Amino acid sequence: MKSIADIRRDYQLASLDEHNMAANPFDQFGSWWQAAINSAIDEVNAFTLCTTDAAGVPDGRIVLLKGYDSDGFVFYTNYSSAKGRHMADNPVATMVFFWKELERQVRITGDIAKVSAEESDAYFQSRPKESRIGALVSQQSAVISSRQMLEEKFAAL
Repeated sequence: MKSIADIRRDYQLASLDEHNMAANPFDQFGSWWQAAINSAIDEVNAFTLCTTDAAGVPDGRIVLLKGYDSDGFVFYTNYSSAKGRHMADNPVATMVFFWKELERQVRITGDIAKVSAEESDAYFQSRPKESRIGALVSQQSAVISSRQMLEEKFAAL
């Protein structure tokens, strides 16, 4: 059996040459984003979000990018979730995109700020009905008491 340590791939598809980099990092991301979109990568907007709790313990999970511009990158979460609490306690995070088809990863670290309440509400209303219901009847990252409780809340909507 092959050792885990022996599993390795020689990545040669995309090299990184600072002479070909955009001066503005958002412009560079835009270029790489378009290449990822053009490559028809499944879940191209999925990235690992890394936050830390109040004690500095890191936590990572996959979330979806919902937008970006020169002001930053946008994703949404329940403010009461673990990541929501982490971001309130320590408003700094790292995002890591891994586009294996392009042999590229993008790592972004910086401060976090909430979008406006209007933007957040508009996004929530754009979600499929079942997704909105799920968000309303359960506390993200929390254990529910029973399936029956969840079904009762769902039926009440």
